Order: sequence, then structure tokens, then C-alpha cells
Amino acid sequence: METFTKLTSLLMNALETREPTVDLLDSFIDHWKSITNYYIETTDDSRPVRQTDIPWHLKQMLDILVYEEKEQGVDETGSCLEYLLHHKILETLCTLAKAQYPPGMVQQVLVFFSKLLSEMQKPLLQLVKVYRPLQNLIRLCVLPGSNGEKEAGQFLLVVCAAVKRDPHALRYVLEILEPPAARTPASDQSQLGSEASSHGTEPSSPSNQSDPSVCSPIQSESSLLSALLLLTKSQKGSVCLKAYQSLQLLSSLPSGGPGELLCDHTQLGELLAGRLLQLYSLLPMEHLDPAEIQTWTHTPWSSQFSRSGSNLKFESPACDHMTNFFCWFDFVDHLLGEAPEVLAVKVADCVHQLWLLDSVQLHLQHTCEQVILVSTSLLCAVVRLVQNSFLLDRLVRFLLRTNMLTQTLLQRCDHISDQVSMVSLSLVEELLQKPHRDILDVLVLTFLKNRSYVSPPAAGQDDRHTDSNEDSDGLEDDPFMSDSWCLAPPPSSSSSSSPLSPPVEESADVVNSFLCLVPVQVRSAQLLQEGGYESYIYDAHKLVTECQSVSLSWDWPVALPPPSSSSGETEEFFEGHLLKVLFDRLGRVLEQPYELNLQLTAVLSRLSAFNHPLLQEYLLNPYIHLSHCSRSLFSVLVRAGTPDDAQRDHRPRGVL
Repeated sequence: METFTKLTSLLMNALETREPTVDLLDSFIDHWKSITNYYIETTDDSRPVRQTDIPWHLKQMLDILVYEEKEQGVDETGSCLEYLLHHKILETLCTLAKAQYPPGMVQQVLVFFSKLLSEMQKPLLQLVKVYRPLQNLIRLCVLPGSNGEKEAGQFLLVVCAAVKRDPHALRYVLEILEPPAARTPASDQSQLGSEASSHGTEPSSPSNQSDPSVCSPIQSESSLLSALLLLTKSQKGSVCLKAYQSLQLLSSLPSGGPGELLCDHTQLGELLAGRLLQLYSLLPMEHLDPAEIQTWTHTPWSSQFSRSGSNLKFESPACDHMTNFFCWFDFVDHLLGEAPEVLAVKVADCVHQLWLLDSVQLHLQHTCEQVILVSTSLLCAVVRLVQNSFLLDRLVRFLLRTNMLTQTLLQRCDHISDQVSMVSLSLVEELLQKPHRDILDVLVLTFLKNRSYVSPPAAGQDDRHTDSNEDSDGLEDDPFMSDSWCLAPPPSSSSSSSPLSPPVEESADVVNSFLCLVPVQVRSAQLLQEGGYESYIYDAHKLVTECQSVSLSWDWPVALPPPSSSSGETEEFFEGHLLKVLFDRLGRVLEQPYELNLQLTAVLSRLSAFNHPLLQEYLLNPYIHLSHCSRSLFSVLVRAGTPDDAQRDHRPRGVL
């Protein structure tokens, strides 16, 4: 028994004899000293860093920091982190990276910083001994000939993700100092807690505040944002994607301080718009196909990274440039959708000034037909693809509220070149499909709001019946009218308070009135298998539904306003530049190519599909009594559809 007791005691003593616990701080210091000793003992400065123990020691130091934080908690500052900050290890690593000694050191330092910021849960970016070396490391990413695109892309993405988690750190990353009055020792102490006394955010010294490079209102254009814009041009898809994602993270910061900081103290808007301008200037105008550009399909910005292969090359240089441009435009459009309003407005303004006014306007006013076709076709695609309301607003402002440009674009709808006319009409059609109220107001409604196209007798009650008889008599007297086109008036109603949805009988009468303008022998609808104009009803209903959904929130009036000529003085009516060129074109419908007539019809059909009382009266009511020298859609069609027999025999089917 005594022997058994001794054996048990011996075993217990053996179990209690364990290896002493390794002190984390001592181990951390040993790894750092191993790195510094390398520079003391090694004389071969051409040996790559991957052939040394430096990467392993850096990894061990990082693992110790992460383990220490997990053991002590995020709120506590461990001894290893204290040592890292107090001995300015991060600044030393940045110095070694800048010296590129040993070769490849900058990549290892970027990896170390990336893992430090991503794996440590403690917010570090507001610590002066973290963000100062981080700023220096960001500057290395934009130096000419800088190596390590892959590591730089990952590092900047991690930095932007850390800013996303801690938006208040944006000021330190962008090197923007707070106003001196806002920085007090008390605020620093409360912000950084127990770390402020040793390695917290330090107040700026008077010498730093007097440095013009520090006090400039714009600080980041040569560091973080410039580095990201530089990486978006990388030929490596993974690097380029991380740069795009980093810009998205920065732009999606919450509104308030961070959003205003990006708007007021950076050139983010100028950089994004400048990149768009650069890609636009690379387009080979003389080699592009306007028809291909006009029908360009939506190209999501992320699609360029989903292709197989490591580089971003396309089948042809022209396609390459076009895809790059539309991908970047889609990225800016998508970015503005996630950005705070103050930043979105700033970026949209920069796009309006730097790209539209300074570059696109010159091409639109060019005398070369190819340049006009390409630039107008590109605007057709841009207007069709844009989604962000702020960017759409700047496009509308540019196209419809720029001196002389708007009139030029509308006049080109009746250009001597049929191609220019068609692409200009296509641009108008694309504009009419966008959910922006100013488009119809500027193009049409401003000229119709006074109803000066209506003669004074039409303002009273029960005048519609009389107007219809007078209109019919006028048509009978017209030498171009035949007996089969005399119109019977519909039931009388008040023209000043007619509802937006007319009775079925009245709608059918209006449709029949327009149908009778097309002689039976030139109608093409009956050649279809379905027969009759009913084959077009589905498309018309779809168009009306689409236009009503676009204008649903525009709070249009439900009744017609009184004519402005009720005071007794007749006002000369001008239908506006758009309706003028449309009616002029429509009057020559028998002399124009079939494709041009189709495009003309598409614009007029869309205008007629909007549920505005002025549009419905002026474009769809064949019984209004027009004022002197005024014309309507119906009156233009009457004269366009009454050629002599020789012209009628040569008319292409389906033009009306």
C-alpha cells in the first residue's frame, strides 16, 4: 500500500511538471527582433523577401495580436498591441516597404496591414500611430512603377471596409484635419479611452496646421481615391473588381458627416466624371457604327469581371472602348443610387459639367455627319440606360435647358440627312420614356398650356357640335378633300371640362375619324392574318399603360384650362420646336423613307398616349375649332393623306 501511494504521488508530480507558459509579449518581441536582426546581419540586398524568414515572423506577430485580443476582449488593449504602437513598428514597416528592402517587402507589408485591419476587431483607424503609417502606405500604392497590384487592391478594399464599419475614421484615412476648435484633449480622451494617453489620436501641432498641404480643403485626390482610380485601370480583373468595390464602400457611407466629407473635402465627383470623360475621349468616332451604339444593351459594370481569362480584352478595339465606357457609366449610375444625396448631387453635377458640357456638347455641334450620328446615338443609349434620378436630371437639363443646343437637336429631327433625322427622333423617343416631368413640359406642354390653338368661339358650352360642323364644312371646301372623308360630328360635350377617359362611343368615333384619313387601297392592316386595325390594339394598349405608369406621380390636371384668348385678344399660337418639326415631317410623309416614317410615328404615338388633357385635345380631338394659322395632328394628316391619284398609286403601304 505504501508503495502504491508513492507511485501515485510520483505520477501526480509528473503531471504537474508542465512546460512553462510562453509569454505572448516576449514571443512578440522575439519575432520583431528577428526581423530587425536580419537587416543588421544580412549584407545581400538582392535576396527576395520570400527567401527569408521575414514573412513567417510577420505572420506570427499577427497571430499573436489576434489571439491576445480574443483572450482579453476588444475593450482591453493588450501588451503586444501596446508594444506595437509604442515602438512605432507600423511606421518602421512602411519605411522598409518604401525602400523595397529586401525586394518584395512592400507586398509583405501590405498583406500585414490588410490582415491586421481585417482580423482585429478593435477599431484601429482612429489611432494616430495606425493611420499615419497607413496614409504613407496608401501613397506607395500610387507611385509610378509601384509593384504589388494584387496586394494593393486587397489592402485598399480592407481599408474601405474598415471605414464602412467606422465612418468617423474617414477623416483620418483621407488626411483631413478637424477644425482646431473642435479638437480638445477632453474629446480625444473620451474618444479613445485608455489608449489616448499612450498612443491615441494626437492633437495636431501648430506646425502641421500651418502646412498648406495639410490644411488644403481637398486632401485625398493624391492618395486613397487616386489609388483606387488607378487600380480601376488594371488589366487584372480581380484587382480591378476590388477597386470598384472599394469605391462603392466609400460612396455608400451614411449621410451626414461622412457623406458631406466626401462631397466637400475630396474630388471624388471630379475623379469619377474625369474617368468617364477619359473613356469617352478614347472612343474612335470615325469607326463606330451609330446603329450599334444606339441599340447597345445594358452592360452591368460587374459583367466585365465575369469573363474567363485574367485580362480584360474584347474582340475589337472599338468594342473594347465602347464596353469600357458603358461599364463605367453603369458603375457611376449604380454608385449614385447607393450614395447619400449630397454626394450623389455633387457627382451628377461633375458629370454634367466635365463630360456633357465640356465634351459631348462640342461633338453634338460638330459639322461632321459621322460625329453627329455617333454622339447622338450614344446619348440615345445613355438616356435609355440611366436609372439614377440625379443623373437623369442632369441629362435632361443638358439636352433640354442648354442654350442653343436644345433647338439644334430638335431642328435635326427635320435634317437634310435622313440618318441624322432618324437618330434625333430616336433621342426624343428615348427622352419621352423616362420618368421626368420636365421633358414633356419643356418639349410640348409649355406651348399648349394657354390653349391659344383654339379659336374663341370654342370656349363656350355646346360649341363642339358647331365646331364639328364648321370643321366638316371646311374639309368639304378643301380642294384636297374627297367626299368619302366628310366627318359626322360626335355627341356634343363641354370642351373645357371633358374628362380624361372619354366615353366608349366618343373614343370609337375619334378612332374612326383618324381611320378614314387613310384610303382603303393603301391600308396595310387588312393584309395581316388577323385583319383590320384591331391587330394594333394590343401594342397601343401596352403603350398607353406604359405612359400612364410613367406619368402617374406627376399630378396632372383632370380638366382643360380655359383658353387664354377669352379676353378678346387673339394670341398667335406656336406649337413648339418639337411639334413643328414633327408636323413638318408628317406633312411630307409620302416623300420620306419608310423607316423614317416609322420613327416619326413612334414619337407621335408616344406623345398621344400620355393622359394629359392638353395632349389629348390637341393631338387626338379631330373636332376642335383651330385658331388662325394653327394646325393639329388631324389637320396635318388630312392634307398629308390627300395626294393626287398619281402620288396615291406610288405610296408605300403602311406609312400612315
